Amino acid sequence: MNMDFEEVRLSLPHIELAAHLYGPPDGEPVIALHGWLDNAASFARLAPKLPGLRIVALDFAGHGHSDHRPPGGSYAIWDYAHDVLQVAEQFGWQRFSLLGHSMGAIVSVLLAGAMPERVKRLALIDGLIPYTGEADSAPQKLGEALRAQLALAGKSKPVYAEFSRAVEARMRGVGAVSREAAELLAQRGLMPVPGGYTWRTDSRLTLPSPLRLTHAHALAFVRRLQCPASLVLAEQGMLHAQPRVTELLEGLPIETHTLPGGHHLHLDDEAGAALVADCFKAFLQSP
Repeated sequence: MNMDFEEVRLSLPHIELAAHLYGPPDGEPVIALHGWLDNAASFARLAPKLPGLRIVALDFAGHGHSDHRPPGGSYAIWDYAHDVLQVAEQFGWQRFSLLGHSMGAIVSVLLAGAMPERVKRLALIDGLIPYTGEADSAPQKLGEALRAQLALAGKSKPVYAEFSRAVEARMRGVGAVSREAAELLAQRGLMPVPGGYTWRTDSRLTLPSPLRLTHAHALAFVRRLQCPASLVLAEQGMLHAQPRVTELLEGLPIETHTLPGGHHLHLDDEAGAALVADCFKAFLQSP
């Protein structure tokens, strides 16, 4: 596996983020966005298979080696869109493409729908719209979120005596992954602590959302997309079995590809990464 990349830190006006840079400096600009509780290593197999692109694979705020939000801050999904825009500003990219997996795909859709003049193309992997909530459930959901925030101070992260135990835990986690994928994510996502290893991720990332977009809100972002979009659906992924997603895709100008594999098909093995790359190579290089 070719993992040639440059490790960088990006000092944005409001936070410092870490990233992996792939490809030639004059390549087509692409910002790659990973899923919830993952990190930039999510693209370790896929990015080297996309030649001619200048890929900035971010660690989202609170993930990997990026800074956490300040005390009292939160991780609303639209705040990630602001972070991505500030990254593009730092590189001087007025127009750029987005390569997003899972939550990263959702952030990509939100940003492209909100600022269509900035986003050239969308390459999405097993993600499209956020989990939604309707008005009648909002008071209950806010109450759950507030109670969870109060309880967070009394909780601690798990500590694994051995690196391999953390890898095994990640294999069984949300969006189960192969051992090799879990090792790549863990190498970037773990830090040593007394007694072993724990995750670098901000504990606030596990809190329930205090407010969710309604389904109508989510649809509005997808329908406002003006750039070409290509979506890879994993046969054993999180989107393929959801009837509302199938219904949502009907009549929309989004190119879809259904591929074998699970939610992390682009990272689980080289074969899956090659199939995803075949879907996106020409697409992301198009003028």
